[in-house]
Amino acid sequence: MNPIPDLPGLPRDAEGPVFGAPWQAQAFAMAVALHARGLFTWREWAQALAQVIRAAPAQDGEDAGEAYWRQWLLALETLVGAKGASSADELQRYQQAWDHAAERTPHGRAIELRPEDFPPAQQP
Repeated sequence: MNPIPDLPGLPRDAEGPVFGAPWQAQAFAMAVALHARGLFTWREWAQALAQVIRAAPAQDGEDAGEAYWRQWLLALETLVGAKGASSADELQRYQQAWDHAAERTPHGRAIELRPEDFPPAQQP
């Protein structure tokens, strides 16, 4: 049995999924790993992805592949939050940290997340 079921819209070729950027492959791998760990079923995943695709269609100037992977990431963030595996605040904090790391990294070099990339913790 194929460990990665066919998902409508999944960009693929004869060898499997096709990615336009490393982050897309990473988002794909995270979804597969979280499914393998039992956080959600493929049915739940497909439903979450379909809901995001309906709610957040391709934007002006965005090709189908870019739209699909943006939607994939949004569905993953939504499902992870709904399952209680992470909070919206924690996801935002990591997004800001990755954005900061990307800004300080010279083009062509691997982006590495460092403690100083995280915004200071908010005090209640």
